[in-house]
Amino acid sequence: MSAPPSPNPLHGVEVLLFDVFGTVVDWRSSVTKELENIGKRYFLNDSPQDWLDFANEWRKGYMENTRRIAEGGEGTNDVDIMHREILDTMLSSPRWSHIGEALKEEKARVELNLVWHRLDAWPDTLPGLHALKKHLIIATLSNGNVRLLVDMAKHAGLPWDAVFSSALWGVYKPNPLAYASALHHLSIVPNKEGTTKAAMVAAHLFDLRAAKKAGMRTVYVRRPGEDAGLSDEDRKKLSESGGGNVDGVDVVVSDFKELARLFGDSE
Repeated sequence: MSAPPSPNPLHGVEVLLFDVFGTVVDWRSSVTKELENIGKRYFLNDSPQDWLDFANEWRKGYMENTRRIAEGGEGTNDVDIMHREILDTMLSSPRWSHIGEALKEEKARVELNLVWHRLDAWPDTLPGLHALKKHLIIATLSNGNVRLLVDMAKHAGLPWDAVFSSALWGVYKPNPLAYASALHHLSIVPNKEGTTKAAMVAAHLFDLRAAKKAGMRTVYVRRPGEDAGLSDEDRKKLSESGGGNVDGVDVVVSDFKELARLFGDSE
């Protein structure tokens, strides 16, 4: 006799909160495409690899700064300001100063900085979100500011029921206040076991582990190029069918359509 099926670890979940950068949208391809178009416009000779390196360096600066500030460090809580500060620093560096010279007009830099408002969704994002929206409340929990998240939703057609930004509470994820505040505003309270009817969906293990401490169920989404800092052991487990036993993760999925099937969507 075969063993009974394992219970769905997401049973009873009513709300899904989504990380956005890298989880919902493909920031790397979107930013790189914008940079390549700038290269053509200004007759720059940088290679596709150069533009990819630029995008990765910009993102790395964001990740380092948000983590530092989340842990109590000094800095802005507005990602538009942060992205611009990182951009200006990069454009004055030896490797990228020729691009800085091309983009010396303020208007050009403002427009490039707004690329983070115009990121394209992963191919599975829209069908997956629309399927999930039939069963659940779907909302963001992102370090992007509210205007960025609304602009991005309009650009990519993201059908959010609500938009939560950690900036609303003056912090960045993984500061615990971000998760607790989002749950509070959704009227979600932990049960006697300390778990809630909300789940966090992200392509970054640090985000899920912080959400888990707030009583949320957690869903890891495999996305190319994300979570570069994983340990070899966690990377191996997350690549396995079902995700193995990774601390802080309840479910591992390959995309949002697979996630929707866990809630009964058959498409």
